[in-house]
Amino acid sequence: MSFLSSRLLSLLNKQTPATALGLFRILYGLVTLQEILFLNYFSHLIFDPVPYIDVEFPTIPFFLCLWGGVTCCLTVGYRYQFSAISNYLFWLVFVNFTSMQRDFAGGFDLFMTGAGFFLLFLPADRAFSIDHLRRKLSNPFKHYREYTEPTVTVLAYYLPIAICLGFVYFDSAIHKLFSEHWRNGLGSWLPSTQPYYVSALDMSAFLNQEWLQKALGYTILVFQLTFIFLFASRRLRWVYVLIGAGLHLGITLCLNIYPFGLGMLIFYTLLVPFSWWRSLASWLTATQPYLTVFYDQFCPLCNRTALIINHFDIFKRVDFKSAQDYAKDYPAIAALGQDTLLTDLYALDPEGEIYSGVDSYRQIFLKMGYLAPLGILLGLPGIYQWAKKRYRAIADSRGRVTCTTDCVVSKPITNDTWYQSLFVELAGQNPKAFSRKLAKILLAIFILQVNCTLHYGLLYRFGINTRQNAFTSALADASNALISVSQIFLGIAPHALYLHDHFAGYDRILAITYLDSKGVEQWLPFINQQGRLLAPNWGRVQMMWANIAVTPNIDNTRLRKFLLKVTAFWGQKIGIDLNNAVFYIKMKKISAPNEWVYDQLHLNFNAPWQPIGKVIWSGQDISYDLPLDINAL
Repeated sequence: MSFLSSRLLSLLNKQTPATALGLFRILYGLVTLQEILFLNYFSHLIFDPVPYIDVEFPTIPFFLCLWGGVTCCLTVGYRYQFSAISNYLFWLVFVNFTSMQRDFAGGFDLFMTGAGFFLLFLPADRAFSIDHLRRKLSNPFKHYREYTEPTVTVLAYYLPIAICLGFVYFDSAIHKLFSEHWRNGLGSWLPSTQPYYVSALDMSAFLNQEWLQKALGYTILVFQLTFIFLFASRRLRWVYVLIGAGLHLGITLCLNIYPFGLGMLIFYTLLVPFSWWRSLASWLTATQPYLTVFYDQFCPLCNRTALIINHFDIFKRVDFKSAQDYAKDYPAIAALGQDTLLTDLYALDPEGEIYSGVDSYRQIFLKMGYLAPLGILLGLPGIYQWAKKRYRAIADSRGRVTCTTDCVVSKPITNDTWYQSLFVELAGQNPKAFSRKLAKILLAIFILQVNCTLHYGLLYRFGINTRQNAFTSALADASNALISVSQIFLGIAPHALYLHDHFAGYDRILAITYLDSKGVEQWLPFINQQGRLLAPNWGRVQMMWANIAVTPNIDNTRLRKFLLKVTAFWGQKIGIDLNNAVFYIKMKKISAPNEWVYDQLHLNFNAPWQPIGKVIWSGQDISYDLPLDINAL
């Protein structure tokens, strides 16, 4: 405790730019938004007992829209603390109290919940946020050059990386050590050869290089085992960034569990060395302004305009100068005279061309680069004339305000986030006491992770019976209760993904076809002739089919449940009349070897299909003509 407390105290006092936290917030919000859109598209499949027929939760789309609105606010950094809390609660409710938890686990729900928890306390509103702009606008007569770059404690970077990445990697690596194909260096190769798991990219050229696949597999093991201990090293950080980002980018592109890859990838914005961000910023930002804009420094509206445009001018291509103080330094502008300058917004480009009014705004958008489409739109006939009329009405009615440069027209907005209350105000009062309290909290989180890894990563894997007597049974029950709590609120749970107990006996897969109106057999847009799940049936829909419906030991009850859901959902989507519809179930044999096999992906793709039964819809009733034991085929 003493060592941890002193270490936290030293890190607490170390300040670093908040830039990457803003990027992390934006990327987290975008990943969440794509998942909300996915849930909305598949809402009937996921939440209806019988899609479109038995609708149990008709308000689900409404709450998904609410969640989407909250996530949009979080992404742009508007009302950050409220949107972060609301987003976290939405993750808790949807993941733990709907059928997503039981049948449609997303694979990445755990660390998205964990990341959402940390966002409650992270100062992710300090950069690239509307809240940061609102704080500036509350004091419009303070020029943007007077604001210093926002900084935060380095703990805001280290804590989410250590817990959301380091703990996950180490726990996952412990499980991998007990898996034969991982010990053979084929941990990344085996899932990439299974039709149910691959994306539309054919990676055979890489999969057919045995030495490359084994090198990659062993690199992943070493990377995950050592990450928690070495990621903070300045000398090694770039190594972990390149390996980790490459690993999750590969998952995103090559496997059909892209949300998992994207969700883990966004954490690497926090691990990127700060010098890289500075180099990137110096490369992207302009050394000289592309446009110089002159404004009335005593006009609140003009000052707010300058603050807003500068906030969104991420490449720093537009510079605002006071017409009262700087016009004399530019002869072409000074020639216009003060009275003329203060009636409009004037702009000067490096070629000496002068613009005013709407033309100034058009040039601002064009010079900013990524807003150039707005500049082009503003110049279109009709729109241009309307904009000039509106601009003139606003400019002529704004009036002149007699005010000094340090006057304040409104009360500044305070930074009322939990980070400000805890890590700035409370920690500032007594840093040593705060570091001791934080050390206790982190130790409790560490114990939750150790309990999870010890129970399922070691005792379970070694086959140790935890039910030998009443005492050990009580300990096991307490351990499971702790795991339930940590999984719900922090995303701390066993990360035993794609191990031997998942692929052992995975030697058959199923697909679904139907007869169209012309009597021609067609493949349902779910699984194709190769056995691949087609987009958009990826992410948590893939998890449902490949991990619950079709497993090494297929359970007929579960299979029938998901055949009902898939045929009802896609039948409705593509216009099949379920009053009288027949779907044909096909099966083919595949292989999931623990030893490397040349061109295993195409061997599984090219295996022949054989019909094994039917699913028959009549009205709203369904019947099955399937073998009693598919595993025996």
